[in-house]
Amino acid sequence: MRPIPTDPLAQRVLLNGLKGVGPVTVRRLRDAFGGDLSVALGAPAEQLAGVEGVSKPVAAAIAAREFDWAREMGRARELGFRLLSADDDAWPSPLTRLWDPPLVLYAEGAAFPTERAVGVIGSRHCTAYGASLARAFARDLAREGWWIVSGLARGIDTAAHEGALDAGGRTAAVVGHGLDLTFPPEAVRLRTKMKAEGCVLSEFPLGRPADRQTFPQRNRIVAGLVRVMVVVETDVDGGSMITARFAADLGKTICAVPGRADSPSSRGCHALIRDGATLVTSVDEILAELGESRGSPALALAADPPEFARWLPHFAGGAAHDADSLAALADCSAAEAAVSLTMMELRGVLARRPDGRHERA
Repeated sequence: MRPIPTDPLAQRVLLNGLKGVGPVTVRRLRDAFGGDLSVALGAPAEQLAGVEGVSKPVAAAIAAREFDWAREMGRARELGFRLLSADDDAWPSPLTRLWDPPLVLYAEGAAFPTERAVGVIGSRHCTAYGASLARAFARDLAREGWWIVSGLARGIDTAAHEGALDAGGRTAAVVGHGLDLTFPPEAVRLRTKMKAEGCVLSEFPLGRPADRQTFPQRNRIVAGLVRVMVVVETDVDGGSMITARFAADLGKTICAVPGRADSPSSRGCHALIRDGATLVTSVDEILAELGESRGSPALALAADPPEFARWLPHFAGGAAHDADSLAALADCSAAEAAVSLTMMELRGVLARRPDGRHERA
C-alpha cells in the first residue's frame, strides 16, 4: 500500500494508474467524499464499494493504492514530459467541456492546443490521393493559424501532421498508449519534429500499451480538442467513425470528404454525409464551416505535365493501373507503359500502391 499523496496532481496520477479507475469513477468519489480525493483514498474498501457505480474490485484497488505514483511522476520528469491537470494554466480549455475529461495528461512539447483547432483524421490504409488531400488541408489550415489535431497513426493522421509541419504550423497528436512508447515505430522522427512546435498527449500511465480500449478513449480527447472534425477517408467500421461520433455528440461540426462510390476507404465518409455531415472538397469550404475565409480564391491545381497527357486520363476518378492494364487502355506495349509509370512516379504525378499498381498522387 502506497502513502496517500497530499498534492492534488499526485492524487490524480495515483488514481489514473489504478486498474478499473477512470474519470467517471473519480467524479463519483469526489461527489461522495465532499470533493476531497485524499479522504476517498484513505477510505476502507467496504465504504468505497458503497459508492454508486464503484464495484468491489475497483474499491479494493483504490483502498490498496498499489500504483507507485512517486516513481511515475519522477520518471515522467526524467523523460522530459509534463503532467497536466485541469487546474494547470496550460490545460487545453476545450477539454473542460468533456463530460469525462482525463484525470491527467502526460504531455511532450512546446505548446498545447487552443480553441483554434481542427481535427483531420482518417484511415490507416488510405489511398495516395487521400493522404495528399489530408496533407494539403492540414498545410493550408495551419497557414491560417489553426492547430491540426490527429492521432499519429499511419495514413491520414501522419499526412495531416506532416502537412501542418510543412507550413510551419502547430500540430498535436493524442496517442492511445503511454507517452514513453511510440506507435507506429516509424513515427519517431515525426514525433520529434512535432514536439518542437506542438505536442504529443496521452492520458495513459507510462508503459501502457495500446489496445482495443485505449484507442476509443484516445478518440474522445481528439474530438474534445477541436472545433471542426474533418474525415478524409475511412471505412464504416474504422476508428475515425468513433471519433466523428464523439465529436458529433459534443456538438462539433463534422466535415467529410467524398470519394469513389466503390472504394471501401470512402464508405465511412459517405455514411457520415448521408447522416448529416458537411460535404467538403476544399480548405475554403472547411474555413466556411469555421466562419472564416482566406479572402482569396481557392488555389488552382497545378497543371499536369504535358508529356504525360496520353496517360493521365486513364487515372481519373482514383483508378489504379499496372503496366499491363495501362497498356491495354493506351494501346501500347507493356514495356512502354512500364517506362511511363516509372517516369510519372519519379515526377510525383503518380504514387505506387502496396499492391504494385499506380494511382494519382
